Amino acid sequence: MTHHSPQSAPATTHPSVCPLDCPDTCSLSVKVQNGTIIDVKGSRANPYTDNVICNKVARSYPDFTHGDGRLTHPLKRVGPRGSGQFERITWDAALDLIHDGFTRAITKHGPESVLPFNYAGPHGELAAGSMDRRFFYHMGATMLNRGPLCGAVRGTAYSSLFGAAPGMPPEQVIHADLVLVWGNNVTVSNLHLAPLLKRARANGAKLVVIDPKRIKIAEQSDMHLQIAPGTDVVLAMGLAAELERRGALDMAFITTWVDGFDAYMAQARTYSIAQIEKVCGVAADQIHALADMICAAKNMTCSAGNGIERGRSGGSGLRAAMALPALMGHHGRLGAGVIAKSGLAAPKTTARLHGDHLKKPGTRVLNIVDLAQKLLDDTLDVPITATMIYNHNPVATHPDQGTLIKALMREDLFIAGCDIAMTDSMQFCDVILPASGPFEIDDVYGAYGQNYVQRAAPVIPPVGESLPNTEIFRRLAARFGYDDPIFQASDAQLMDDAFDGTHPQLKGTRPSQIALDHALEMAAPDGETMIMCHNVTPATDSGKIELFSQDLEARFGFGVPRYDPVTKDQPFTLISPSSTKRTNATFGGQAASQGLEVVEMHPKDAKARGLSDGATVEIWNARGAVTLQLVVTDATRPGVLYSPKGTWRATSQTGLTVNALIPADIRTDIEDGACYHETFVDVRTA
Repeated sequence: MTHHSPQSAPATTHPSVCPLDCPDTCSLSVKVQNGTIIDVKGSRANPYTDNVICNKVARSYPDFTHGDGRLTHPLKRVGPRGSGQFERITWDAALDLIHDGFTRAITKHGPESVLPFNYAGPHGELAAGSMDRRFFYHMGATMLNRGPLCGAVRGTAYSSLFGAAPGMPPEQVIHADLVLVWGNNVTVSNLHLAPLLKRARANGAKLVVIDPKRIKIAEQSDMHLQIAPGTDVVLAMGLAAELERRGALDMAFITTWVDGFDAYMAQARTYSIAQIEKVCGVAADQIHALADMICAAKNMTCSAGNGIERGRSGGSGLRAAMALPALMGHHGRLGAGVIAKSGLAAPKTTARLHGDHLKKPGTRVLNIVDLAQKLLDDTLDVPITATMIYNHNPVATHPDQGTLIKALMREDLFIAGCDIAMTDSMQFCDVILPASGPFEIDDVYGAYGQNYVQRAAPVIPPVGESLPNTEIFRRLAARFGYDDPIFQASDAQLMDDAFDGTHPQLKGTRPSQIALDHALEMAAPDGETMIMCHNVTPATDSGKIELFSQDLEARFGFGVPRYDPVTKDQPFTLISPSSTKRTNATFGGQAASQGLEVVEMHPKDAKARGLSDGATVEIWNARGAVTLQLVVTDATRPGVLYSPKGTWRATSQTGLTVNALIPADIRTDIEDGACYHETFVDVRTA
């Protein structure tokens, strides 16, 4: 319940920025009265997000900031682990407890026995990773490879073709005459692309949606290919081979701008139209119709979402989808290319912000997807006996939830926590520090789905005794006796550490001085809008778009993309896409997310099981069982179930969410990433 102060002072409106893990990074307008947030809307400061925000942010932020779930004081566990029994303590006592817990671990097993357990709750440069990285690097704690949980597969797929060169800014899609939206649920998790697609279509562009589900944007498309999950690479490479048979490839562009063509096409030719039909479940006439559209296009844009990366062949699917514009010569002009990574244009100096020079040589690095298993492994050279969970709700977001819960129940594991809200993960902590929310801190924002840099300042004082992440880790560093000036840097200094203030992109403005009501556009070196193969060059070893990756061949044996199917051991594939109510697990404790989450099933499957719309069902496999409410719809394919991700444990009668069903041992083809969508289940009446 939101607590409103008496309406004495007049309400004031302030600029801010949405910090959530989403490609759009919206500019916001926040209305405040008596130190309380009463309304959150979009603003026009960022021309891309242009006054529009998702309803989850508008609906949830006031209560998330001031409601009953908010952490306002340091807490100490007083009941059994996981009981949720805590008592209020002082900041000094809380810092002492963390110092004692970490010091015990270090004294007994060395600094690698301490693990920072964090991911990407806030996306501000400071809140996401700054003073905290300096603190743990200096300590010599175990390091974490975080990307495999989400994002690394898509990022590496992109960079294998283009290096760290920024891709097409999304606004350019209005210049396309064919747009492929591939595994990207635009209206839920890439909202501001939707009106641009509408404009492109008004200009005569064709829109093709390739997705296992008839998502909302598919209903507004010229063609929807309802592909079987995880088979994108077969469709994309089979299309490449079909386009070659038609003599449609742009060999002049390929000669100038593409490297690895022969190796790529040798693999692509192994996928026939008949095979695409069989593997992808897409009819031959649709494949030919799509090939016709690609041949007719003058400017083709491809927008591939994160959905594709969550399968065993995810890296291959993304690489093959992103390769199609290169094979057709669709780069070098407006509206031709790949919408991705335009945020790479921002001159981030992350190594300086994180204090990479503080890393201790030889410190071990663990894959974040392995952590449940590593926490339970008593044969490790250095066992993990202390951890700090912050910027993350792993219980709600990691695969194999049951094993992670078991790991966090270890009585000999010291767990410190830091969050804005009392989450499922905080319930396991020995001590909890209250973090200030995004409207209570200074931060600077580079986006991953658009090319504007923005800054935000506090619009309300810290709620309760909460502190910004930066100050929390300053205090921890001081408590541990880390007295180098790098641990005392102010937030203004940290903002200036986050970007190269001398870079032409910042137009002479220090990062800490960027106007609060203005978003700085990142452009090409010539000051014009960014166009790959025109004023942006692929940042690869060859200087070309690389369809064969020496790096991925050496590391994973995937020099070119290929299909590597996983054996299905249950009748249904469960997909857990983004929710309209939450951003990942953020807002999972809010009213809109209470009660049973839904699971969508095709009418044929429901009929065969004797299940009716609205029934409470149990989705299960060998890892666990989850109760959900059935929605019968032909928007999904037979054999494929959908249930949105990020729910909290209270939503299911079993105390587990769909994450309990997701394997942690099946990994993506590149980057050893989590395979959320290789989840095979059965269904029964609850």
